[in-house]
Amino acid sequence: MKRIAILGSTGSIGTQALDVIREHPDIFSVELLVAQNSWELLVQQAIEFQPNTVIIANQSHYQRVKEALANHPIKVYTGKQSIVESVVSSEVDMVLTAMVGFAGLEPTLSAIEAGKAIALANKETLVVAGELVTKAAMQKRVPIIPVDSEHSAIFQCLVGERSPIEKIILTASGGPFRNHSLDQLMHVSKADALNHPNWCMGQKITIDSASLMNKGLEVIEAKWLFGLNPEQIEVVIHPQSIVHSMVQFIDGSIKAQMGLPDMKLPIQYAFTFPERVSSGFPRMDFSMSHTLTFEKPDTNRFPSLALALESLRAGGNMPCVLNAANEVAVDAFLREQISFMAIPKVVEGAMQAIPFIGQPTFADYIQTDSETRIKSVELINKNIIKWRYS
Repeated sequence: MKRIAILGSTGSIGTQALDVIREHPDIFSVELLVAQNSWELLVQQAIEFQPNTVIIANQSHYQRVKEALANHPIKVYTGKQSIVESVVSSEVDMVLTAMVGFAGLEPTLSAIEAGKAIALANKETLVVAGELVTKAAMQKRVPIIPVDSEHSAIFQCLVGERSPIEKIILTASGGPFRNHSLDQLMHVSKADALNHPNWCMGQKITIDSASLMNKGLEVIEAKWLFGLNPEQIEVVIHPQSIVHSMVQFIDGSIKAQMGLPDMKLPIQYAFTFPERVSSGFPRMDFSMSHTLTFEKPDTNRFPSLALALESLRAGGNMPCVLNAANEVAVDAFLREQISFMAIPKVVEGAMQAIPFIGQPTFADYIQTDSETRIKSVELINKNIIKWRYS
């Protein structure tokens, strides 16, 4: 029985992880559930799965959760520090980090320091502090198993391989605006951007997918997960989302991992690695006609991808700046303060304004994140009229 802690249990990844656990109650149990705001769903999950502990990060919901679970033998805590302290419990075997954004960094580092296996769904952890996180994992001999479909695909292609990688090829669906012109992109709405053609995800990652920032973050994540140089990572647009990613080896051969677009598969694989277990997930039917197409991404129409690659090449604290500015900009777009094409303008402005640190410490990352958020809000407020319509 593998005991799982789920950080972000009420989000898209968290709820699908619970679907996987629900299907295999003989091999998985839930030890810890963490949510930010969705306290009612957290309570429902807790009553069904009976974890040892639940944490509602937003303290304003604590009393409601506490009262709702009063008749159950479940500990209830609140606040960010409670998350950091709870993931180190001896009762936890694996931590699924599915919290959104920078908030996932400190709990992930805490779990690694405690020797917990990590199922990584929070790509921002490696984007912000990849060197710090991977170094800690190596020192503690802790496995980091990717949950993102693309990185899980690369991971699966590398199992059993000893030959050097020539390059990896990350696939991107292209999102809902793949064929939009620059003029059309200037006028897309929040509803348009949230209408992803292939995947059902949370709002933030859906907007990132539409802007291709998500693919840029995945390139940075891949660099740290697989120990690659930026030149060894290629991005291609693959609208069908059947080939989840590929690895090209030094002899020119390519391995690809394929499947229907369903996040439960990489979640289950991370939970059971190195074994595979049966599932009721939908299967590909190759007797049906399938057309698989690939094309180069257009960074003129999708500058967020270019900015992510620029931050990767710069290194230091620049990916941290990129991530924080993007989080602020996406939030402003979702609140309809700025236009879709203003998102990369916020990011670019922050990257130009925040001082570069070549060898950042954990304290430097915290400070960079804070300073970037302040600067990004300032940029939005200064340009809000212009960026609302451009």
